[in-house]
Amino acid sequence: MRALILAPFSERYLARLRRSLDVTYESWLDTNCLQDPDELGARLAREDVGALVVEADFVFGEVFDAAAGLRLVGVCRNALNQVDIESATEHGVAVTHAPGRNTNAVAEMTLGLMLSLARRIPEAAALVSSGGWSEPALGYRRFRGREIAGSTVGVIGFGQIGREVARKCLALGARVVAYDPHVPERQMRALGTEPCAIKEAAVADFVTLHVSDTEATQRLADAEFLRWMRRGAFLINTSGGNVVDPEALVDALERGRIAGAALDVFEGHPLPAASRLRTAPNVVLTPHIGGATAETVERHSRMMTQEIERLLTNKPLKHVVNPEYHLARAG
Repeated sequence: MRALILAPFSERYLARLRRSLDVTYESWLDTNCLQDPDELGARLAREDVGALVVEADFVFGEVFDAAAGLRLVGVCRNALNQVDIESATEHGVAVTHAPGRNTNAVAEMTLGLMLSLARRIPEAAALVSSGGWSEPALGYRRFRGREIAGSTVGVIGFGQIGREVARKCLALGARVVAYDPHVPERQMRALGTEPCAIKEAAVADFVTLHVSDTEATQRLADAEFLRWMRRGAFLINTSGGNVVDPEALVDALERGRIAGAALDVFEGHPLPAASRLRTAPNVVLTPHIGGATAETVERHSRMMTQEIERLLTNKPLKHVVNPEYHLARAG
């Protein structure tokens, strides 16, 4: 069987796969392009690819229509919105993914953004780099911050990443409250986190968003939500670009309604040049790097490799999302 890997992948897992099958590796980060679905389908058919691994590419119905030999699509993410699962199932193609591959990376990024806001690290670093540190006590006067220990952190969304953020904040000595209507309160309490209503979470010292980016969560952090927040509070978003209303956030920052915000995700990637966020006060903006760690790549490489090996040895796939795929293939 042949495999086409279009996602960033660990060298050691590429070598491991190559011991069992023919592998073509073309990471989209190296080629700097995403595959056209029609052209991708034709290529898979032409090269008789049995396993396709993607991270950012789309795998639509036309791909499955064209690639009769395709047996598995591995998505190096938790989300599956870029794959036509129904079409895959109809064609007898297994779809598997990599849940939790970037949980720790995003949680650490969230903590880094919280510290950047609380201690005003980007501003302080810029002062020194620009030559503006003119006398010894200037930093003490201008950049007196606050500590996470003793603060209240409001976690909105208590999935894998939200739980890991809660663990790390508790370890630093914070009180953590959490809101998630889909998670039993006993699971929150088991981690030492206090379940609460969304409005109570919004009045914490640090409010961090970890919800799925869906229609239901669009503009969750809107003008009303921002009015709930305390004047000295910070908002952090590493979940989805549509979760925060950017205009409402800029207004809240400019009016001093909240102390600051840190965003790693936006409605558009990259952030448009005309966005008011670029010039908003007390804001930290990063280019969607929450999951960008070597360890994240290592994890999803291991997960995808193991899934392909299970397929080759006719063992059940661990992370398959359409287990009924085998019915179409058997028929």
